[in-house]
Amino acid sequence: MMMTNEQEIFEIISHGGNARSLAYEALEAAEKNDFETADRLIEESHKEIGHAHKTQTTLIQAELNGQPSEKSLLMIHAQDHLMTAMSEQKLIEHIIRLHKKLAEK
Repeated sequence: MMMTNEQEIFEIISHGGNARSLAYEALEAAEKNDFETADRLIEESHKEIGHAHKTQTTLIQAELNGQPSEKSLLMIHAQDHLMTAMSEQKLIEHIIRLHKKLAEK
C-alpha cells in the first residue's frame, strides 16, 4: 500500500524555506559587519535544515521498510527545495567567511 505524506512533504518545504531565509538574513547581517548576528542566524538555519533532513530521513526509512511513498510533483518539489536550501546555505557561509576576512583588513 502506497502512503501519501503531504504533512511530511510540507514540513520539508517549510523548514527548507526557513533555512534559506535565515541564511540570506545572515548574509545581510555580514554585509553590515554584524558577524555575531550572522553567526546566530546561520546556526538557526542549520537547525531548520536539521528538522527538514530528519523528516526526509523518516520518509526514506519508511520506504526502506516496505512503506513506499507516493511519488508526486510535490515530493519532487520538496526535495529540490531542501537541496537548494542546503546548497545556498553552504555558499552563503563561504561568502560570510570572506566578509569576515575583508573586515579584518
